[in-house]
Parts: sequence; structure tokens; C-alpha cells
Amino acid sequence: MAPPRNQRRREALADAAIAILGTSGIHALSHRAVDERAELPGGTAANYFPTRDDLLTAAARRVFGLHIAAMEAADGQVRGPVGPDGLAELIGGALYDSAAGHRTRYLAIFELTLEATRRPALAEALSGMAAATLDVTVGQHRALGLDTSPAQVQTLITLFSGALLSLVAAPPEAVTPDAAGALARCMVAGVLATVPGLPSDG
Repeated sequence: MAPPRNQRRREALADAAIAILGTSGIHALSHRAVDERAELPGGTAANYFPTRDDLLTAAARRVFGLHIAAMEAADGQVRGPVGPDGLAELIGGALYDSAAGHRTRYLAIFELTLEATRRPALAEALSGMAAATLDVTVGQHRALGLDTSPAQVQTLITLFSGALLSLVAAPPEAVTPDAAGALARCMVAGVLATVPGLPSDG
């Protein structure tokens, strides 16, 4: 039997799962809790996502889609080629927006990342999304006129994730544009100076 194809409802269920994960943690997630959070009839979540792995993967894919959309929206507001300073500004803005504006979303993905260490199916899904994130991000760097190598981009993604975890776990008042910007500048300067891949200026 083909899965239900009401995309709006699938997204509403995934959003409900994300909200539960980000506010109450992995142990609070159940099909029933998702139905209640989404204000849908009992059994709806199980109809769309029959297993717990299906539900967890749907939440992860939704976060991935929202994150990529936010990145593309930010890049769309930037004109012309950017250099390291422009890259740091973009990363700082994304870091602040993620931590301050979408804290629950990213707490959810960290919950999922930890759960993936115990669930092979979820780990496989997250691995595929990580590879897709790298491909998309390298493409965005090229569109911005950046020659950052895939290795440099992957390192920036790794550092971004670590910085984001620190920020979403911190008191809200500690999450400021200045704090995010300082982290981003250190990330960009360190990666460009130490990770091979960027052509020499000489």
C-alpha cells in the first residue's frame, strides 16, 4: 500500500515531532503524542509513519529541508562574490538565526543525532542527509564565488554544528549576534588557514 500523499499533513506531523523532541526530549516522542501535538485524530501519525524509525527519520528530513531553505534564503540576499569576511558574516548570521530563532528545531536534531547512535536506520538516514548537506553547501559556496574546497566546507559544517550546540544549550541571553559573529570569524579564519584546499594567493 502506498504511503499517504498529503504533503501538508506529513509536514505538520513532522513539525509536531520536532516540537516534542526539542522541548521534551526523545523519550516523550510517540505516535500518540505527535497526533495530540498536531491536533489530528489518533492513528494519523502511525498511518503516515508506521514505525518509530519512520517518525524519527521524518523529523530529521524536515529539519534538513528547513535548514537548507533558510541557507538558500540568506544566500539569495547576498550580491556578488564574497570573500572570507563575507563568508564569516553569512555563517554568523545563520548561527544566530538558528540558535535564537529556531532553538527547538536544532535541539531536536541534536536529540536525533544522539538517538542515531542506537538506531542504525536513523544513522543511515542522517548520514545521507549529511552528504546531501555537504553537496548543497559546496554548491552555495561556488555560487557565492568562493573557492573553498569540500574538505574546508565539511570542516565548517562540523564547527558550525558544535558552535550551534553550545549556543542552543546556553541561556537565551547569551545568544547574541556578536557572540555568533565572533564564533563564525574564528571558524572561517581557522579553516582557511589550516585545512588544505584553498588556492594560494602567491
